[in-house]
Amino acid sequence: MSTKPTTTDLQWTELDQRAVDTVRVLAADAVQKVGNGHPGTAMSLAPAAYTLFQKVMRHDPADADWAGRDRFVLSAGHTSLTLYIQLYLAGYGLELDDLKAFRTWNSKTPGHPEYGHTTGVETTTGPLGQGVANAVGMAMASRYERGLFDPDAAPGTSPFDHMVWAVAGDGCLQEGISAEASSLAGHQKLGNLVLLWDDNHISIEGDTETAVSEDTLKRYEAYGWHVQRVEQLPNGDLDPAGLFAALQAAKAETGRPSFIAARSIIAWPAPHAQNTEASHGSALGDEEVAATKRVLGFDPEKSFEVADEVIAHTREALDRGREAKGEWEKSFAAWRTANPERAAEFDRISAGELPAGWEDRLPVFEPGKGVATRAASGKVLQALGEIIPELWGGSADLAGSNNTTIDKTSSFLPAGNPLPGADPYGRTIHFGIREHAMAAAMNGIALHGNTRIYGGTFLVFSDYMRNAVRLSALMHLPVTYVWTHDSIGLGEDGPTHQPVEHLAALRAIPGLNIVRPADANETSIAWREILRRYTKVFGKGAPHGLALTRQGVPTYEANEDAAKGGYVLFEAEGGRPQVLLIGTGSEVHLAVEAREELQAAGIPTRVVSMPSVEWFEEQDQAYKDSVLPPSVKARVAVEAGIGLTWYRYVGDAGRIVSLEHFGASADAKVLFREFGFTGEHVAAAARESLAAATR
Repeated sequence: MSTKPTTTDLQWTELDQRAVDTVRVLAADAVQKVGNGHPGTAMSLAPAAYTLFQKVMRHDPADADWAGRDRFVLSAGHTSLTLYIQLYLAGYGLELDDLKAFRTWNSKTPGHPEYGHTTGVETTTGPLGQGVANAVGMAMASRYERGLFDPDAAPGTSPFDHMVWAVAGDGCLQEGISAEASSLAGHQKLGNLVLLWDDNHISIEGDTETAVSEDTLKRYEAYGWHVQRVEQLPNGDLDPAGLFAALQAAKAETGRPSFIAARSIIAWPAPHAQNTEASHGSALGDEEVAATKRVLGFDPEKSFEVADEVIAHTREALDRGREAKGEWEKSFAAWRTANPERAAEFDRISAGELPAGWEDRLPVFEPGKGVATRAASGKVLQALGEIIPELWGGSADLAGSNNTTIDKTSSFLPAGNPLPGADPYGRTIHFGIREHAMAAAMNGIALHGNTRIYGGTFLVFSDYMRNAVRLSALMHLPVTYVWTHDSIGLGEDGPTHQPVEHLAALRAIPGLNIVRPADANETSIAWREILRRYTKVFGKGAPHGLALTRQGVPTYEANEDAAKGGYVLFEAEGGRPQVLLIGTGSEVHLAVEAREELQAAGIPTRVVSMPSVEWFEEQDQAYKDSVLPPSVKARVAVEAGIGLTWYRYVGDAGRIVSLEHFGASADAKVLFREFGFTGEHVAAAARESLAAATR
């Protein structure tokens, strides 16, 4: 039996300690049974996770989606058993058989926690550091939500006040995304955020002295965090009393985010495996598991041993959760009575509905006028911002270029910030030059619920964001990425800033919808469709990426079929179409120019605008065939990027006008001409395709 701490503040009984030790043997058994996994951290973190779930957090295991709950994020997702075992003990629906099925097909306990798959899992964490940024986003969303519904309440008195608790490991803090996110959190003074660092000094390659020598606590002090360290017990175990005191002090610190360093010994108290890199990612082995059970007073011949009195004790979390939720519901009911208009707004927003008449606010642009789609997007956001208060967002320091400022007079900044328009509940987020953290924080904002989030940067910098974008798609989160400067059309900044492979690479992410509007009216329709598609129901939502031009492009008549992803922009004249020209974004007008040339030559030509391949693929086959008739074999696709997307649409006789190399530094018009993006070149490709189709 490991040492039992004593404290007047923390009620800690023999049953509590037995439960913690049970966590340790369950972690060892689960990994040993499947033959792979990460037992060590789950063993050493057991006192911290247990203290959070059983002694500190406000949560109701019977209602994992309760709006008033605290949020818990396990950034160190490889130690998924740290979370799964607490969910089992507290009564979230996991049972012992689920732990026995750890990391196996169709189990509720996959190798890393997955949002929407296991009740009680708030976010999908796998790549290290993502959870830190998710937690920062949740804390931001919590503050904005409070501003929507209860801005005048005294601190700590609103039903919309809750905490975000996160656990990170050494690897999380080495990843650059956590530095970006932690810097942002400190600047924003997110006093509702607590990050517990499992400082175990071990990574896959051994002692972290191999790679790290900085003073992490001083780093977090420099970020503006409240910093504490919890010392070990004399035997090397984590001290629940010290953890409890630190967590309570962090909760009381409302003006800054809190960082708690807890020095642990990985795989404690395994006699030979503790403090080894092997215990990080490998089963301990039968002999070591048995030896560990002897140390803790468990029968080495038994596996998955949970005493009846232990599970009865930990399932008291259901009673505490019911009581906490009941108290919150009283507070919430009082708020509803005192704030009927805001209560109605809460009901609308929490149901995922938009205000009546919002579509009437969408701008319609005059045909013929040249407008950059980034500028059109900005006008849409400003128009919708007046009627959709839950819509908010910003940019990674490129707001003037991305046109993402929804309200120039209101910036999401903490009290005390000296800038004009600074408001803790402001509409416009200044993410700073932190693209990766921005994307992951947006995931956290979406996961928190009750707001609609967007964020912008240049399309080429989506590379910095890709891991978080991939997780947006994996979790089906309704976040919107505004990616501008979408081609060589950005001009003189040159190949370092000109996206070439990015559209195809992003389209390769399952579940991510890329929308590249041809003009201002398609941009307005695209925003409308994105907002219509918003849903918080797991498996039905999806992230969207808007790819928008820097340069002006011609404006065409609005066509509602743009929301179908692909449609006939200009029909062939003089008979059925002999050739199809498919374009996206700024290249659609090149297809239109080519059509004029081909029609003048007596070749009936149809122009298809395809702003979103993903939306188009959702349509039934009859519609798709009506836009791209299978009988028409002569086809040309034109896009100023690599042509990978378009082979399935052009067929054997088709041609693709694409860019299979990097760009250059020159005026956009020069680049388009020199690289073959002209109406004349598209028309020539159409003639080649016609010849190939008739062979």
